[in-house]
Amino acid sequence: MTAQSQLRQIHPLSWTIIVGTIFGRMATSMSIPFLSIYLIGKLGATASEAGIVVAASSLIGVFASFYGGYISDLIGRKKVLFISIFGWVFVFVGFALANQIWMFFVINALNGLCRSMFEPTSRALLADITPQESKLLVFNLRYAAINLGVVAGPLLGLYMGASESGSAFYIPALVYFCYGGVLVLQFLIHKDIGGVNRQQSDRLTLKRAFQVTGRDRTFMYVLIGMIFCVMGYGYFDSTLPQYLELGSKFANGATLFGYMISLNAVVVLAVQYPLVRFASRFSPVAPLIAGNICVSASMFVFGASSHIWMLMLGVVLFTVGEVLMFTMTDMLVDRIAKPELRGSYFGMFGFNNLGNVLAPLLGGFLLDGLGVHRALIIFAIMALITAFGLPFLLLGKRHLPAEEIAKEG
Repeated sequence: MTAQSQLRQIHPLSWTIIVGTIFGRMATSMSIPFLSIYLIGKLGATASEAGIVVAASSLIGVFASFYGGYISDLIGRKKVLFISIFGWVFVFVGFALANQIWMFFVINALNGLCRSMFEPTSRALLADITPQESKLLVFNLRYAAINLGVVAGPLLGLYMGASESGSAFYIPALVYFCYGGVLVLQFLIHKDIGGVNRQQSDRLTLKRAFQVTGRDRTFMYVLIGMIFCVMGYGYFDSTLPQYLELGSKFANGATLFGYMISLNAVVVLAVQYPLVRFASRFSPVAPLIAGNICVSASMFVFGASSHIWMLMLGVVLFTVGEVLMFTMTDMLVDRIAKPELRGSYFGMFGFNNLGNVLAPLLGGFLLDGLGVHRALIIFAIMALITAFGLPFLLLGKRHLPAEEIAKEG
């Protein structure tokens, strides 16, 4: 089947989620990536305090993601999407109005709650309404949409002074309000989608959903390995901007980090298609292994960088690893998941956000404890911890063929 015919098969609701993702991520990346810089520069937070606030979102996501995916299996995708998207409206208004560090902690925790409900539910909905032969295309369009939004978002955030003012948070609030309104109209048109299978919901319990996913060895190996992968990804969003802001090696840390985020998104858009096309020839776990190696290596580059061009080289290496790690995960989870528990599997996979919880905490403590001048040691430690995911990913790769054969039988 040609790409053109696959595009014609994409459901209008899928297009709504993909396009909404562009604008949602654009608006979010105007503000959230600069949160730790804003807390340090304007509220006088330490690196550890900023790390704790940033980690709050992922901390809630770790514990709520499985329930978010499960509840979408139980009460329907539509209701969960509405709750999370319109909840985000209030969250970003709260960010704009907050003026104490504890307020940012609470609000960012609510931000994580909304994300832990929206992410597994939206991915499960895409899997529900997309033909098997078009799923890789749809999942990669969604990933491209994320990065397309992130290309412009940080630059707009810099222009609006997101690292110095909370007013930039009003924009994502407005964007998510509009996004939610469009989804309401779409579900009114497609009333047969996003509801609940009553026969399925009557026999689906939280205990059963947790037991089935928890006993899936292939899934659990991949999940544990991805926790370490996500830690490497989390250092880029949390520890690296703190290092650039607190250190004296590079001037205008906030501006430099904004350019690095945009370069990250541009490189994703440039390499995603050829990389995914090449990686699709192998086991879906193999790109995760290669991606982990690239992200770990990029940490060494960041720590050793003494010139801006070295930082940018590190961003390119990091981005290649990011693409390899994250573009195939949705397809992998969809392949492993039992159809009646698809939301629960995507929700359980949200436990990889434990890496996003640990990354800013560990990074903040390393910066405070060792000092920002010991960058090479700090980033080397983070690189080694990221690489701890490799043994688990190799175990997942080893068990995947047996699971695929069992499914076919």
